[in-house]
This record gives sequence, structure tokens and C-alpha cells, in this order.
Amino acid sequence: MYPLVRPILFSMDGERAHAVTFQMLEMAHTLGMLGGHESKAQDAVTLMGLRFPNRVGLAAGLDKNAKHIDALGALGFGFIEAGTVTAQPQTGNATPRLFRLPEVQALINRMGFPNEGAEAIAQRLASRTFAGPCGINIGKNAVTPLEDAARNYVECFRVVAPHADYVTVNVSSPNTANLRQLQQVDQLRPILDALLEARVQLTSSTGRALPILVKVSPDLTSEDFAAIARLVRELRIDGMIATNTTITRDAVKGVKNSEQQGGLSGAPIRPLALKSIPVLREHLGAQVPLIAAGGIDSGEAAVAALQAGADLIQIYTGLIYRGPRLVKEIVAAVAAFTRSARPAANPG
Repeated sequence: MYPLVRPILFSMDGERAHAVTFQMLEMAHTLGMLGGHESKAQDAVTLMGLRFPNRVGLAAGLDKNAKHIDALGALGFGFIEAGTVTAQPQTGNATPRLFRLPEVQALINRMGFPNEGAEAIAQRLASRTFAGPCGINIGKNAVTPLEDAARNYVECFRVVAPHADYVTVNVSSPNTANLRQLQQVDQLRPILDALLEARVQLTSSTGRALPILVKVSPDLTSEDFAAIARLVRELRIDGMIATNTTITRDAVKGVKNSEQQGGLSGAPIRPLALKSIPVLREHLGAQVPLIAAGGIDSGEAAVAALQAGADLIQIYTGLIYRGPRLVKEIVAAVAAFTRSARPAANPG
């Protein structure tokens, strides 16, 4: 039904369409219309100590307040990442702050982490029934100075971590002033050190070693990617996500709304995001899980990311343009690729 509904949704303001879409999704889920998307056992993969029913997940940003995890999971995702969540609630940047570029199947957003805060999100995570891994993406409150960032991330982590399957550290959004400076190794290290210490405390009380991941920008240089990957290996961080949105506009020059400030996502950033994966893989080594995100809007694009060195896939903007059928398409393409890539069974 999505191709029929999309023109109506695209006639609305982006945030209004977002809310209406979730209303329809929840109704369909309540009526049992989203079933029939069970992953096959042979398509499951275990990474970071977590069992993923399939390799295709939802990226952070769509379900900021973790209100729709169960309904989204029913679309066939192998895992869901909610957020970005901050320690304290915040309203985000002024509206309008979400813009479509339908000519090139892209979005520009300058949302600024609007969310209801860690306490509210933690309660929702605790009540979910979705069986796949559910991650939570955490960020810095806009009013928190950079020198206080580590404390702010830890404050958020301590609240949400007991109810999450993994936590992603977002230091790469372009929509919170100066946040991307935290990707510099000398500023990222104390944040990760503080989170690792907080995780030790969590593990001692729960017996669970919660995976921590770092999400990076596509606008970094190869040297920057290498430096962060080396830090991740040194500190034994559990994984990385490549990538967040871009502030570059070369791929969308002249397109309506391309002049809007914020992060560009969707098809135009795919080459940029894809380019980061082999660099990160080289410096992470074979054992550190890498999640590909950015412009993945087809089975072919997902397979390309796996071929480049990714282990898992996340989508967001492609879902806005193509609807739920995209999930099924990518799950099938990824499953076919991974099956063909497995070593042949020993007949003896």
C-alpha cells in the first residue's frame, strides 16, 4: 500500500508525515497486518555476543523516543536502533528542520536530537517485545559544554544501558554545535574511557557486558578514519557504524532544498559512506564488527556494503522513499549473498 500512500505523506510537512506514518504503522501492527516476516535460522549471525536474526537493521533517527520498536520490528528488521537519546530531554532545533529532496531520494535534517530524555526512553526499552537486538544511540545535550561531554554521555548511558542490547556513541551528528569535534582522538578517548568504566560497573551489577559502538561521520579523511579505528581496537570498543549524515552538497548541487543547513542522507551519500568501509576494515582488523549505513536503498547497495567489509546493514532514508518492501528486498539480497559466500560443506 505504501506507493499509494506516499504521495499523500509527501504533501505534508516532513515531521507531520513522520507522525502520521507511525500512526498507520501502529494501527497495522495492532491489527496483525505486519506479520509473516520471520527470518530463516541460517540467516542469523552472532556478533558482539548478540544473535541477530538477520543482518538488516533500522538506523537511529527514525524512532528517536523508542515508541515504535515492536511495530518496526514486525517489518522484518533483524535489529533496531532507537535514538538519538540525551541524558536530559530537549526540544532540538527550531522548525522547519526536515527537508525532502525527492529528485535524488534524499533528506536534509537539522533536528538537533529532539527527544524525551533517557529516563522515558529507558522505560520504553524495558517494555518492548521485539525479539531482535535493540540498540540505543546516545548523544550530548546541546547545552552541555564540550569539556563536560564525557560526564553527559555517561549520565545517559547509566540510565539506558540496563535496558539496551548495545549502545552507540554518537559523536558525528552535524546538528549539535561543535559535536563533531568529539571525533578527534584526543577528545574521543576520554569519552570512551568514561563509558568503559561505567560499563564495568554495569557488568558487576548485572553480569552483562553491554557492547559499545562508535558512529562516525562520512566527512572524515582516511587518516581520521584510521586514527579512530586504531583507538577502537586499542580500547577494545565492540564495533563501529559508518556512517552518519554529510554536510557536503557536491552530489546535490542545484536540487531544491539542497541549500538547507543540516545533515544530508539518502542515495547521494552512498558513495561517500561506502568509501569509508574498506578504510575502517583495514584498521579495525577482521574481528571488530562494522555496521554500514548511508544511502543503502536497495539489495544491490546492501550487498556492495558487505563486499566492502561491513558485517551488518542499517537503513533509514531509503525506507522513507521506498517503504516497508525495502526491508524484505534487502533481507533477501543479503541472505543470498552470505549464503553464497559461505565455504562449501565438506562432503566427507
